[in-house]
Amino acid sequence: MEDFLIYLRLGFDHITDPAGYDHILFVIALCAVYTLQQWRQVLILVTAFTIGHSITLALATLQLITYKTALIELLIPITILITAIANFFFQEPKSRTLLKTRSTNRAGGRYGLALVFGLIHGMGFSNYLRSLLGREANIIKPLLAFNIGLELGQILIVGIVLTLAYVVLNVLQSSRLRWTLIVSGIVAGMALSLIINNEYLSEILQ
Repeated sequence: MEDFLIYLRLGFDHITDPAGYDHILFVIALCAVYTLQQWRQVLILVTAFTIGHSITLALATLQLITYKTALIELLIPITILITAIANFFFQEPKSRTLLKTRSTNRAGGRYGLALVFGLIHGMGFSNYLRSLLGREANIIKPLLAFNIGLELGQILIVGIVLTLAYVVLNVLQSSRLRWTLIVSGIVAGMALSLIINNEYLSEILQ
């Protein structure tokens, strides 16, 4: 049980670590268009992302798939940039009917996007987990614990973002569109910086 808690904490710390803020940026971009009242939709969205990264995290940790680490480190900020740019096309509904219709139409696409991009992020998580496991004989429990820790960290990040959104939209009376564009613009700028400064991209362009 003690080992389980250790790996759970490591998973939580890994995704919430400011030094590895690329995963944090993705979660922020993912839920930037939602409000606190839409927490159920966000929970489903984060679950889709979790399913995606759980699959590749398990496969890569068990060494059932191989990939170039440098390429994944480039693809992760690209997924962040794409998600942030997709948010720019968000338009604040003028009525509840439009809200329901647009939310339904948009949901399927965003869930699919979260699932696919989760597959890429899972390979990024596995690099860290493999370094922790070393020659551990049984990696199933550590893998499960680490994954749960990641999920708890994601929920914390989402909670903070949605709470800030509530304050901005309901207390400061800002528009939902403005909030979405500002948050997504900041995330897009940071993601673009990560892409430009990526060593693998520099090698490709040389």
